[in-house]
Amino acid sequence: MMTVREDRADIGATSERIAAHALDRGITLAVAESLTAGNLAAALGAAPDSGTWFAGGVVAYTEEVKRRVLGMPDVPVVSCTAAAAMARGVRELLRADVAVAVTGVGGPGAQDGEPAGSVWFAVTDGDETREWHREFDGDPVRVLEQTLWCALTGVEELLADAADRIGS
Repeated sequence: MMTVREDRADIGATSERIAAHALDRGITLAVAESLTAGNLAAALGAAPDSGTWFAGGVVAYTEEVKRRVLGMPDVPVVSCTAAAAMARGVRELLRADVAVAVTGVGGPGAQDGEPAGSVWFAVTDGDETREWHREFDGDPVRVLEQTLWCALTGVEELLADAADRIGS
């Protein structure tokens, strides 16, 4: 199970490892993000040679964008189903090999019956979709940092586990 980090250096180092995986195997990656509001794309875009492996992302902050652009069904936006649909939707939209999505409640209040700090993640390579949930403590900035690290770690783990399935 993943442990949570909150240090920007950890986020940068994880992004660099993802870049190395992607470059070595010739794969592309896309992101769909709500809670993180573009920060996940920024972390990946800052990694080495991102122009060759990072397809891009969709910041889907409103429910309407999640539904219309990413194909999220009529479910609460802070849910496992929403995160999985967002990941599959952005993967297809941007024709990426792998996609990751995050949706959650940064705080300070609750949303969709979920408390502040509740975050759903999904990562997919088309053959396998992994979803998981975390509840983070702290103010919205701290929740966002923990969410970034957890999402990047999930991508890194899928890339390592699926080495025989995706890429060259």
